[in-house]
Amino acid sequence: MNAVPHAGVPLPPAHGGWREGDPPGRRRWHVTHHSLPLEAGGELPGVRLAFETWGRLAPDASNAVLVLHALTGDSHVAGPAGPGHPTPGWWDGLVGPGLALDTDRWFVVAPNVLGGCQGSTGPASPRAEGHAPWGGAFPFLTQRDQVTAEAGLADALGIGRWALVVGGSMGGMRAVEWAVSYPERVGALLLLATTAAASAEQIAWTNAQLGAIRADPDWHGGDYHGTGRAPHAGLGLARRIAHVTYRSEPELAIRFGRTPQAGEAPFSGGRYQVESYLDHHAAKLVRRFDAGSYVVLSEAMNAHDVGRGRGGVRAALGRVTARTLVAGVDSDRLYPPAQQSELAALIPSADRLRLIESPYGHDGFLIETGQVGALVAELLG
Repeated sequence: MNAVPHAGVPLPPAHGGWREGDPPGRRRWHVTHHSLPLEAGGELPGVRLAFETWGRLAPDASNAVLVLHALTGDSHVAGPAGPGHPTPGWWDGLVGPGLALDTDRWFVVAPNVLGGCQGSTGPASPRAEGHAPWGGAFPFLTQRDQVTAEAGLADALGIGRWALVVGGSMGGMRAVEWAVSYPERVGALLLLATTAAASAEQIAWTNAQLGAIRADPDWHGGDYHGTGRAPHAGLGLARRIAHVTYRSEPELAIRFGRTPQAGEAPFSGGRYQVESYLDHHAAKLVRRFDAGSYVVLSEAMNAHDVGRGRGGVRAALGRVTARTLVAGVDSDRLYPPAQQSELAALIPSADRLRLIESPYGHDGFLIETGQVGALVAELLG
C-alpha cells in the first residue's frame, strides 16, 4: 500500500501546516507572554493563537460570534484558497454577507485551536525564540486548556460575552466547555454532532489512528522536525481510518460499491474506487497538517469529559445558562444522535434534539450548511 499516493508531488519537509515565513493570508495573531497553567499539570510558557475575523465588532461588542473548528479544521472558515490558506473555507456557505452568519450584522471570530498547526502554538512551534520545535515534549492539552486560551483571545478583542458559540465534533466539545466554564460569557450555544464526554468507541477509533502514526519509523517519538523526514505514512493511514468513520456505510455503498478504480485491476494490485478515495483524502491531509498536532488534538478529544471534577455530566451541564440548540446527524455512526440526546436532555435551556438529515454521516454537520444555517437563524433571530 502506498500511504501517500501520487508520489510525484513533493511532500512537505516535516509537516503541511503553516510555517514561519509562509504568507499569513487572513490570519491575525493573539500572543500572550505569560504561562498558561494546564489541567493535567505544568504550564505552557507563552501562547499564540492564530485567528480570523469577518464583519465588524459593534461598539458595545454585542454582536460577536465564536466559531470552533473540528480536528483537522483551522481558522479559515470562509473564503477561497490562496496564499497562506491551502483549502477554501470549511463553512463557506454559512459565513458571509446575507448568509446565516451574516457578516453585515455579526462579527465572526474563528481561532485555530491551541495545539493546532495552522498558526497557533503546537508541537511544530519553537519552544522559545530561536529554539527547536517542541516536538514530542509538547505538553498534554485538554479541551479546557484550549478554551482558557480562547478566553484570553476574547479578552484581547474586548469581547466579554459571545452572542453565539457554535461548534461541531471537536469544536462542539470546546463549545460546551465554553458554556460550562464561562456561562456568563455565552449568550447562545449551538452544539453539532458532539458529546458531553468521549465514548469508549470514540477513544478506540482514535487509538487505532494514533497507533498508525506512532508506528511510523519516521515518528521518532514526535521529534521528527528538523530530521528531513516525517511520519507521512502514519498520518495518511490515520486519516484513512478516521475518514471511514466520518461517512456512512450506505453513502459509501451507493457512491463506490465494489467498482474498481478506472484503469486499475484489484486482482493484480490495483485499487477499488473506495480505496482511491481514501488515498486521495490521506494525501490531502498530509499536505496541510502536522502529525504531532494530530496526536495532541486527538488525545485532547479522548480526554473530553465535561463532568470531570464538576460532580459529573449532569451537574456540569446544569451550569449552562445560554439559549441552546443541540443537533445530531441522523446517519452519524461516530457521534451517534444518542450522545446529542443526552446533551439536549441535561442542558436546562435546550428544548429537544434536532436532527440534520444527511446521507454523509458525521461529516453532515459540515456539508448540510442549509440545515445548519436554519439552526443558527433560530438562535440568532
